[in-house]
Amino acid sequence: MTRVVLLGTALVLLLSGGISCGGGPSDSSRPGSSANSSVLSGTVTVLAAASLTETFMALGEHFQREHPATRLQFSFAASSELASQIVNGAPADVFAAASSSTMHQVVVAGAVAGKPAVFARNRLQIAVPVDNPGDVTRLADFARRELAIALCAPEVPCGAAAVRALESAGIIPSVDTLEPDVKSALTKVELGEVDAALVYRTDVQAAGGRVTGIDFPQAVEAVNNYPIAVLADAPNPAAGRAFVALVTSSAGRRLLADAGFQQP
Repeated sequence: MTRVVLLGTALVLLLSGGISCGGGPSDSSRPGSSANSSVLSGTVTVLAAASLTETFMALGEHFQREHPATRLQFSFAASSELASQIVNGAPADVFAAASSSTMHQVVVAGAVAGKPAVFARNRLQIAVPVDNPGDVTRLADFARRELAIALCAPEVPCGAAAVRALESAGIIPSVDTLEPDVKSALTKVELGEVDAALVYRTDVQAAGGRVTGIDFPQAVEAVNNYPIAVLADAPNPAAGRAFVALVTSSAGRRLLADAGFQQP
């Protein structure tokens, strides 16, 4: 029986450091090999960016089938708050962030075992309610004072990406609410509480028709890398490495691509 446990909620920034792109273990060493399946057991705690919720839940089901003696616990939140929790000693096995700068904070604190790997990339989209009552069609509309606009807070990756996109376009947005993570910003759109928000295109896709996504050219200036790593004080490092291997495997890459993520 699949046992995937969802834990709490939490918060990000910019730059890079000590992070390799793509790759990861080959498929022969990823979870699912008989050598791994017979030895992995216990709880595996994964702290992951909120935008990874649906994809990592699906990967978690796959992992549990391959390793039935393990029990996955996920905590999805803004990467910056998760990074702060790790630096302050929160016990976890794996950290998957929505920006290289957030992972860099954890690396600098000596909380990462080995070198993080970038496993996916993501870019922003404009999200509007299905009926688009504000008639939003482009990023410049975010400066219209009559509209209700939501952005992620600038300290979280989706907010930092929004700042880069808006600055590259020379737009000063008329912001009504700054949200703690991308899912909160998306929810404001779904409920019709705002006319538009900047969120990841993967979150628009995951909303399944409850919002409409609008591409905009400045999104190429605000692409975020997603790094993953096993933590230095991981209580279950072997199982943590197996989960990272699944995420970076061909099966993991296919699932991420299906969810709208770009390859690193």
